[in-house]
Amino acid sequence: MTNPLFLVDSSHDDAPMSAEQIASGRTGWIMTLPEGVRRHAFGSMRLTTGDELQISDGHGLRIDATVVDERAGDVCVESFVREEPPLVRLSLVQALAKNGHDEQAIDVSTQIGVDDVYPWQSERAIARWKPGRTDRKWRATLMAATEQSRRATLPELHDCLTGKWLVALCGRACAHGDLVVVLHQDATLSWDEVERRVRGVRERSLVDGETRTIHVVVGPEGGIADSEVAALRDAGAEVCVLGHNILRASTAGPVALSLLSRELGRFS
Repeated sequence: MTNPLFLVDSSHDDAPMSAEQIASGRTGWIMTLPEGVRRHAFGSMRLTTGDELQISDGHGLRIDATVVDERAGDVCVESFVREEPPLVRLSLVQALAKNGHDEQAIDVSTQIGVDDVYPWQSERAIARWKPGRTDRKWRATLMAATEQSRRATLPELHDCLTGKWLVALCGRACAHGDLVVVLHQDATLSWDEVERRVRGVRERSLVDGETRTIHVVVGPEGGIADSEVAALRDAGAEVCVLGHNILRASTAGPVALSLLSRELGRFS
């Protein structure tokens, strides 16, 4: 079983990350965990002296450590590594959905390996984005799924998109050489063709070293409105059908991201 991983916000003043020690490559130094991490590690998970754990800043830093004093929250840094970001990023544009289906989607997508998450206030969405409330819930979901899946990189949560902003994002992405895939039950483009185009994006990035992104756009329970599909298609998006079955708003994105992850070699 892999060691539990805990996220530490390195932007806070009380963050225990030692930039000097990390830059020097030294190990064996003592790190005192923040109070919130201590409660989780030593209260909820019952870690004790001698137990091993991982710590991450959510930006690719993965620290292997051993508990030396659970009362003080001290751990000894045994090793660390800075993981390289992917050359081709995976992005989920998730329409708001009722009954927590949108949060289920981003939870599973994080476990799969999504790099960027965009909430979308689509035309047919019943749920509404509440700044200061919904974003806290989504961020907490992403953090919990990141720790559960032992990821060293926390997906980036972007601002909630309106339909107009999504079209603008799509236009910029396609102009940059990214790929925007809109999942729609009435589309005629097959998933095989989408994967062929994904391979083209990956090959171009391998040649020129440029980071590119595959965006997957998922609608709400009632589906994406025809006017939204048309606007996205006009902006350069590929509209495709994902199999013969109609998937829930909570399922479509994770299924597509799983297939894309395999195509990009992440599941090899």
